[in-house]
Amino acid sequence: MKKLLPLLLATAALLSAADAPVFPYGAVYFRKSNPPEAEWARDHQTAARIGMNTFRHWFMWSAIEVAPGKYDWRDYDRMMDLAAQNGIKVVIAELITAAPEWMFKKYPQARYVASDGTVVNSSIGGSSATGGFPGLCLDNPEVRAAAEKFLIALVEHYRNHPALLGYDLWNENTYNGGNPRKMYCYCDATKRKLREWLRGRYGTLEKIARTWNRYSYSSFDDIDPPYNFGGYPDSLDWLQFRIDDAFELFRWRTELFRKLDPKHLVVAHGVAGTLESLPSSAHNEWRSASNVDVWGFTFVASRKGDEPWKQYQAVDLVRAGSRGKPFWHAEAEAGPLWMQPQVIHRPRNDGRIPDETDVRLWNLVSCAGGATGILYPRWRPLLDGPLFGAFGPFGMDGSVTPRAEMAGKFARWANSHPDIWKSHPVKGDIGIVFAPESELFNYVQQGDTNFYAQSARGAYQAFFDANIQADFVALDNLSEYKIVYLPYPVMLKKESVAKLRAYVEQGGTLISEGLPAYFGDHGHVGEKQPNYGLDELFGARERYVEFTPDLLDKLELTVNGHRINGRYFLQEYDTAGGQAVGKYANGHVAAVENRHGKGRTLLIGTFPGAGYYLHHSAESKAFFVELLKLANVTPRLENANTAVQSRLHEGPGGNYLWITNPTRSEATTTVSIGAAGPQFQSATDLWENRQVAINGRRITITLPGRDGAVIALR
Repeated sequence: MKKLLPLLLATAALLSAADAPVFPYGAVYFRKSNPPEAEWARDHQTAARIGMNTFRHWFMWSAIEVAPGKYDWRDYDRMMDLAAQNGIKVVIAELITAAPEWMFKKYPQARYVASDGTVVNSSIGGSSATGGFPGLCLDNPEVRAAAEKFLIALVEHYRNHPALLGYDLWNENTYNGGNPRKMYCYCDATKRKLREWLRGRYGTLEKIARTWNRYSYSSFDDIDPPYNFGGYPDSLDWLQFRIDDAFELFRWRTELFRKLDPKHLVVAHGVAGTLESLPSSAHNEWRSASNVDVWGFTFVASRKGDEPWKQYQAVDLVRAGSRGKPFWHAEAEAGPLWMQPQVIHRPRNDGRIPDETDVRLWNLVSCAGGATGILYPRWRPLLDGPLFGAFGPFGMDGSVTPRAEMAGKFARWANSHPDIWKSHPVKGDIGIVFAPESELFNYVQQGDTNFYAQSARGAYQAFFDANIQADFVALDNLSEYKIVYLPYPVMLKKESVAKLRAYVEQGGTLISEGLPAYFGDHGHVGEKQPNYGLDELFGARERYVEFTPDLLDKLELTVNGHRINGRYFLQEYDTAGGQAVGKYANGHVAAVENRHGKGRTLLIGTFPGAGYYLHHSAESKAFFVELLKLANVTPRLENANTAVQSRLHEGPGGNYLWITNPTRSEATTTVSIGAAGPQFQSATDLWENRQVAINGRRITITLPGRDGAVIALR
């Protein structure tokens, strides 16, 4: 029964949301000081008129509990009532990360403390111009109890309101971890929780002391978190504790909301940051999505860049973590971003000053990747603070802009085609493996995650540039793919190695970048390389290794006839049952193929993903394309025009081919569906009713720049 309970609760929430929009579309509207009160009613009427159906509001603890036990609901009540009057559903975003001002005085011991001793006081939030950020450390039981009391009051006050759709918990699922030079939190309560976490993991003080290489602990009270990354074992444990602690607090939220209100959705969203900010901010698509009914993400081109692969990569990462659950583009861009460091020295059309065609394209890309809802960070831009004017489709005075008209057009279209959202993207042709310990180790060793992130994203980009759909895959889901690619596996735990070995033995094809498990559990170097018996799996043994990232940005090697780029480190091999298929310029073995159990492997002694990320060579792209042949995989889709992207959706709603043209000029493409797929007799564009030619498995269409098509196939 315990195993069934989460499913039953989720089902109850989904059933209770039967009156939910077909496709939730809208924005974050109210952040206390914005927009002006005199314009609230007009704004709600405007939103409903153009087709928006969902608002998310920031219910900030610091703006509501104005004195102990005294709640000011007035403005929020008005938001809920206006939504109900205009047929708009509301997602309540709880923000206990904005603590009441009086609490900073009442619980001074709960203020965040940095590794350098800095104590964090209440500050104004950049995204709301409201005090109380970044809140108080919830590891302090008295603060957590006060936060729980507030959350109970919040749910009890609104759970029966007709406008309520659900609750958004832990905004952007971001832990305030700081950076290696100034980490959080070092308050006494967090230290106590760390000690209990270590007791649960290791059992005895002696075992902790041996593992951490700190041999003179006389009691658990002697244990403090590391103040720098001087040692690997304590640093890795500290990072893992912070992540586990953050998700324990997330579970506390979700369980509390489900207990208090099982009738409404529990949703959350991150920033699609799993590949770069797991160590610093606890971002993990898989862990977050497992806790909620609907997952989601923030992605804005103004901060990330508008190269086509970037948004697709974000959507694909979130879809992978959702594991079949619905997900929304919870914060999408529809307005400019000014005066922020991420935009400096970038051209206007790189997401900085979007127009209505950008809004159209970004909507289509998110939905092509599987999103079933879209919200903007702002309905209309803020008038206060450093993010004034940012992101919203409407003008700063609430006026309807061409961007808002496009948003309304897409909202009306999406909600008039309910069958589309019953189908979802097909599984990709190859999986890119997410190994969290590799990313954590990169952070500890280098102070950032660039090596890991660029290796994983470079591999994704190589497949993307060749119109091959690559999915991200967790170690627990390897069997869903015939072939997987393992980027930057420099540290692997024994349990991860066991999963990779089992995958190959059962018939999978594993492509691994160099130095797999060079550092094992606790960051300990293996004396025999590849470590943990991977020499047998790959049929290779290390002959030479070199850690000289400053010298290897132009590293080249030849693998299976392709001259490709590597980076960072290099490993040379002697064969030990495998076959040499690659060489460095010095003639030494750079790559080895092997058969093991029912499967096969290819080990490459450096990092081709990071090499492609930097160089984008045609030979490297061809190398990535041919990897699929090792597992006899034929891409589900092939595009004649490599500048255009396509995704196939299947499911109860039917078959749909999504095509997006990110260029700024007209483009014609022919998309061929692989022989494993069905042949279709008709093809109809549901987005703009453009002419589509179909010949069996070949679909041809011409698209304007920054536009797309949603083609129903029958």
